[in-house]
Amino acid sequence: MSPSTLSARPVARHGWAQAVAAVLTGLAVMVLVAALGLWAAGAAGLPDGAFPRVVAATLVTAVGGSVELSGDAGGLARTGAGLTVMPLSVTLAGALVIGSGFVRPLRHRAVASARELGGWAARLAVLWLLVLAGLALAARQTFAVDVGSGTLSDLSTLFGAAPEVGFTTDVPLTVLFGLLWLAGVLVLTLLVARGAPLPGRLLRFQESVRPAAHAMAVLLLAAVAAGLVVALIAAARGHAPAALALILLGLPNVAWLSLTLGLGATWDGRVDGPFGLPMPHVLDLVLRTPDVSALNMRSLAEHDGRVWWLVAVDAVLLLGVAFRTAVRSPARVRPWRHALHLAVALALTVAAVCPLGRVSAHYGLSLLGIGDPGGGLSGELFLKPRLWQAVGLGALWGLVGGFLGGMLARPVHRRSAPKLS
Repeated sequence: MSPSTLSARPVARHGWAQAVAAVLTGLAVMVLVAALGLWAAGAAGLPDGAFPRVVAATLVTAVGGSVELSGDAGGLARTGAGLTVMPLSVTLAGALVIGSGFVRPLRHRAVASARELGGWAARLAVLWLLVLAGLALAARQTFAVDVGSGTLSDLSTLFGAAPEVGFTTDVPLTVLFGLLWLAGVLVLTLLVARGAPLPGRLLRFQESVRPAAHAMAVLLLAAVAAGLVVALIAAARGHAPAALALILLGLPNVAWLSLTLGLGATWDGRVDGPFGLPMPHVLDLVLRTPDVSALNMRSLAEHDGRVWWLVAVDAVLLLGVAFRTAVRSPARVRPWRHALHLAVALALTVAAVCPLGRVSAHYGLSLLGIGDPGGGLSGELFLKPRLWQAVGLGALWGLVGGFLGGMLARPVHRRSAPKLS
């Protein structure tokens, strides 16, 4: 066998065919999750065969793309709308599948050159760019707004000013943010996946970085799993459509919001008009006020004292992943070093998930000055974190949890240490 054949073999294991399979599988899973979630939310009944275009728009927002809302009602009317939210269930499903497809051809290898990893990632990026362009061009639709009966309906008919609202995408921004999303998924996969090879120059960081990064991935997935149990219980009690829509579109949004709240973080928000937040209903109760409300454990407990369980759940999950990380780490790593690693990792994790969980939506319609503000044809919803407070609390929890996990792991290391005769 010639040397050229040996050098070509690694490339063949992750060539264009494997790249096409990874991208198409990730896209198919995202489409399936988004379509089922929108169907459960009632979007299948949208007029003019708009459902596939709404699915495309959902995928665009799931990868960080931009969807712009617009309205028009002739010269007699004024409309305005905006929406910023990521359906993180769709995002997470795509990230897990594409990340798995990225590392699968590289598994069982300890080292891979930066050139090899870059070439493999470039194949995926080229195909993903085509997918993004197609989604951005497909995510366009216009709907007529039902103004009901009465003055607004009569005036819109008289002057031929039927209000419309639609959505479109900014193709360049969608492609840009979608490629950045893919790059983030691939980098995080290399950091988290234990079987993923690294370039030789980075191997010295593997012992300090990868266990903590893997612990954070487990923590986030465990929070989603806990949220899934709660949503299924709610579905069993008679809220099946809403629970299914939440699971398939925004379960990580709620689960990771709850995770940060349990750490002590505060989010500012407001709900007004026809908008509403998904389960749990207590979020809507806290935020539906005339002014901006602070969403934290104290404000939630005023409506439902059971929310204090979030603190206990966070403590158990964090201690569990900290102990697991310490047990899997070499015995020479001291508890204070575990604490430092987990503090940095949890602070960075909170800094990442908080912006992903931001929500902003508003809609207003005015016809001859009637209907906005304050009427049933306008509304506002926003939710944003106090980021630096959340990051500081994450670092503190990580410091304590990492130290306790390291201390609990010491007896395990002693029992497993080889005994000298």
